[in-house]
Amino acid sequence: MSSEPSPRILRYAAFADAPGGGNPAGIVLDAEALADADMRRIAAEVGYPETAFLRGTETVDGVRRHRLRYWSPEEEVPFCGHATVATAVVLAERDGAGAMVFDTPAGEVAIIASDVDGAIAVSFTSVEPVVRELDPAVLDRTLGLLSLRVDDLHPAYPPRESFAGNRHPILVLEDPEIFHQFRFAPDPVAALMREQGWTGTVTVLLPLADDEFAARNIFPVARITEDPATGSAAAATGAYLRAIGRVPASRTLRIHQGAHVGRPSLLTVEVPETGGIVVTGGAAPIG
Repeated sequence: MSSEPSPRILRYAAFADAPGGGNPAGIVLDAEALADADMRRIAAEVGYPETAFLRGTETVDGVRRHRLRYWSPEEEVPFCGHATVATAVVLAERDGAGAMVFDTPAGEVAIIASDVDGAIAVSFTSVEPVVRELDPAVLDRTLGLLSLRVDDLHPAYPPRESFAGNRHPILVLEDPEIFHQFRFAPDPVAALMREQGWTGTVTVLLPLADDEFAARNIFPVARITEDPATGSAAAATGAYLRAIGRVPASRTLRIHQGAHVGRPSLLTVEVPETGGIVVTGGAAPIG
């Protein structure tokens, strides 16, 4: 471990839909010299779902490119949507709005930061999505750990695994009461996620309309068990709906998340006919 002092850590909440809402992220802008052990230690000390570390910046063909890595309190993750939005807001506040690219372990993520009435709105385009069927035995185990049954699943939304930066199993429930009340033991769920390589969340959805969903994203990491706002899961949801042929006519979704952990959040998702999924939101300093 490096003996250098810890760099300055910024704290922003992304995708808030009310005061005190959104998902908190740590942001370290001067992380180029940090070793892996340093980043893991800092992420654990911050204690948020993820902390983003800016590892370097260059301008290529007039576009700012930033190298990012993301760490949860326990391990590195390939991509983090809410920390991406938070970091892009910080960079736009510092350097001005416009286009930029984040080079992440999951791949290249295009960013557009816009100044909307003095606030920065960020849209990121995910890497190329991949959606595949869930193994029936893995599905059964997942449902059992969430105290759910196969007949709780919505018949119009088959379970799938969706990747748009992280791999997320996606389960869509039909009964609002079951959606709001299902329970789980964090440790067995975390063990299954590690076994399956699910580096994102277990994404559980409830349709509110063709273009609107409630979401619970199970994320048992350290003392955290449920994520307030998950940008990578929102992108994976858009890819999932495209794969099963249920994209609304507007090609835009609204995903409500965070109510179960007291941090209401709203994520807006645009689903083009091909290519990456676009997720939009803002971020603001915590405190």
